[in-house]
Amino acid sequence: MNKRHELFGFLRKSGIRRQLYTVYIVAVFLPVFLIGIFLVVNTYNLLTSYYRDLLESDNLRVRTILFEITTQAYNISEELSFNDDVSLVLRGRYPSRAEYVQAVNAHTSALDNYMHHYMEIEQIDIYCDNPNIYEYKQYHGVDETIAGTDWYQRAISQTGVFWKEMERTDEYGNQYWGLCLVRRIPLVNSDYNAVLVIRISDNYLRTRIDNQEYQNRASVDDGVVFYASDRKTYGSPQMFGDGFEEYFFQYLGKQKIENATCFAGISALRLYQSDSRIYIFTYNDKSYDNIRNIIGICLVIILLAIVVPGILIHFFTSYFTRRVSALRHVMHQASNEDYDFREIVRGDDEISEVYSDLEVTVQRIKEKDAMMYQAMYRAILNEQVLANEQQKMEFKMLASQINPHFLYNTLESIRMKAYTVGDREVATAIKLLGKSMRYVLENNGTAFTSLQEELNHIEIYMKIQKLRFGEKFDYAFEVQDGIDVSKCITLPLLLQPIVENAILHGLEETETGGVVRIRISRSAEGGGLCIAVSDNGCGMNLETLARIRTDIAMKNPEKKESIGLYNINQRVRLCYGSEYGMTINSERGKGTTVALHLPIFLSGWHTG
Repeated sequence: MNKRHELFGFLRKSGIRRQLYTVYIVAVFLPVFLIGIFLVVNTYNLLTSYYRDLLESDNLRVRTILFEITTQAYNISEELSFNDDVSLVLRGRYPSRAEYVQAVNAHTSALDNYMHHYMEIEQIDIYCDNPNIYEYKQYHGVDETIAGTDWYQRAISQTGVFWKEMERTDEYGNQYWGLCLVRRIPLVNSDYNAVLVIRISDNYLRTRIDNQEYQNRASVDDGVVFYASDRKTYGSPQMFGDGFEEYFFQYLGKQKIENATCFAGISALRLYQSDSRIYIFTYNDKSYDNIRNIIGICLVIILLAIVVPGILIHFFTSYFTRRVSALRHVMHQASNEDYDFREIVRGDDEISEVYSDLEVTVQRIKEKDAMMYQAMYRAILNEQVLANEQQKMEFKMLASQINPHFLYNTLESIRMKAYTVGDREVATAIKLLGKSMRYVLENNGTAFTSLQEELNHIEIYMKIQKLRFGEKFDYAFEVQDGIDVSKCITLPLLLQPIVENAILHGLEETETGGVVRIRISRSAEGGGLCIAVSDNGCGMNLETLARIRTDIAMKNPEKKESIGLYNINQRVRLCYGSEYGMTINSERGKGTTVALHLPIFLSGWHTG
C-alpha cells in the first residue's frame, strides 16, 4: 500500500511527459520484454526438441531399411550356401572349359532367379580355389590377388557371416563402394574352399533411403562410408567411427559439419546372424538455419511490439503536452484580458471542452468575431473534405479506365508473332492462356456461371497442362444422359484447384498412362448434381486420407496444401447449405476421387 502511494506521489510530482513515459515502461515495455524473452526461449526449446525427434525418426527409418535389406540378403546367402547345384559345380572336375560352361549353365537357375527377382541384389559372386573353375558368370577362380585379400582370408577361416564395404570397378572404369555380405560355402567331402559374396545395390539403397531434408552416411564396423547422400563422401572415413557399442543413439545433438552447425545423430545396427555392425550417421544442415530464422522473426515481432508503442507514446506525449501548454497559454491571455488567442486547442476530449468553455466566455465580448471565425473554420474543413472526396473519385475513375482487353490484345499480338515465325506450339499455348485468363477475369466477383463454361475452362486448363507434361496423362469428360450442362448453373472457378491436385499430386509418381476423368451425373439420391474428378495415380493410405478429410472440413492455418480444397468446400456449403459440399475417396495404388455435391439450378432460375 505504501509503495503504491509512493508511486502515485512520484507521478503527481512529475510532468505529464514523464508520467506517460513511466506508464509506458511499466505497462508495455517490461511486460512485453519479459513475456517475449520467455516465448523466445520456449520456442527455441520446442523447435530444438521437434528437430531432434525428426532426426531420430529418420535415423530409425534408415536403420529399419538396412536391417530389412541385410536380413533378406542373409536369407538368400543361407539358401545358396547349401544349394546342391552350387555345391555340385564347385566340387566338380572338368577336363575342358566347354564341359565346365555346360555344367554351370545347367545348374545356375537359383543364382539367376535371385539376380532377376531381388532388386536389392546387385551382384552375386562365388570364388573357389578349385583349379577346374574358370571365370564364367557368377563363378570365379581364386588367383593370388583374391587369395591375398583380407575378406577372403577371413571368410575361409570362419564359418559365420560378416559384412564388408568393398570397392568395385564397373565396365566403364568407374570405381565406387558398396555393401557386401561375405561367407564361406561349405563343400562336403572336398578340400576346396569357396566364398560367397553378395553385393547390395547402391541404386536400390538410394531409392529407399534418400531424403531431401536429411543427409545420411553408413559404414560397416570401422570401415569407410559405403553409402552417403552425397556420393563424393563414398570411401571416406565415417565422422563418428569409434566407441559405439550399443544398438541405439550414442550421440544426438549439435555438430559442426563443413563449417555449419547441424543436428546430428548416430546409431549402431547389429546385423542379423552376424557380428558386423552398421553405423548410421544422420544430420540436417538446414535445421539450425530454420530455428535461427524463426527466432529472428520472433525477436523482430517483440521488437516491433516494443518500438511501435514507444513511437506512438512519444508522438502522443508530444501532441498532448503541446495541447496542454497551448491551453495554459490561452488561459493566461484571457486572465490578462487579451482575447486575441494566437493558439487553438483542437480535439474531442476534456482539454478541448475546457477550451470551448473558455471560448463561450470570450464570445460574450467578441460574439460576432467568434461566429465569423467559426463559420470560416467550418467552411475550410468542408472544402478540405470535399477536395479529399473529389481526389478519391478521380482516382477511382482513373483506375476504372484500365481495360482488361489491353491484356488480351497483347497476348494476341504475341501469339500472332509466334504463329508468323512458325512456332505453332507457342502460339497454341498463348491462345489457351488468353482464353483461361479471360474466363478467370470475367468470372472474378461473379456469383454464378453455366456448367458448360466451367467445363470449357477446365478443358483449356487441361490442354495447357498437356503442353507441359506431354504423354504423362490424358483426360476425359463424361456426362450422364439427360443432363444439359449448358443449362446448369454453378459457382465459377470451382473445379480448377481439384483438377490441379489430381495432376500435380495424384499423378505425381506417374510417368505415362495417367488419366484424369471428370464425370457429371445425378446424385445417388436423385435430387442434386455430382461432379467427380478422379485419377488413376498412386492414391493415398487411410491415415493420409483421414487427415485430408479433416483439413477439408475444418480450416487449419498451419496446413497449406489443403487450403484450396477447404475454400471450395466452404464456398459450396455457404452458398447451398450444409447438406452439400465435397467428399474425397482414395485407395493406395488405385487413385483418388474428389466429388462435389451440388443442387441442380437451371438457367433462368432466380438465384437471389
